Amino acid sequence: MIRVLIERHIAESLETAYEERSRKVLQRAVAAPGFVSGETLVASNDPNHRITLANWRSEADWNRWYLSDDRRDLMAELVPMMDTNETITVLKQSGI
Repeated sequence: MIRVLIERHIAESLETAYEERSRKVLQRAVAAPGFVSGETLVASNDPNHRITLANWRSEADWNRWYLSDDRRDLMAELVPMMDTNETITVLKQSGI
């Protein structure tokens, strides 16, 4: 299993619209093969900084979702609401 850390920063005054559309992305991701679980958090020092931690069965499953037309189309709605590019980090267990 892998974890994917996604960080996004929402432009001022677009929080509500972002939340509505990001729920659609999460609903579609949940239905994607290999999705295990996920949660979205808000930074305590910046209410426009969103952090999503998603668990995927494998990196191949994540890549299939990440590169899918479905995600690309959904992200086309979210990107204009962000004031920076999203940052994605794929994490694997260290073995320690």
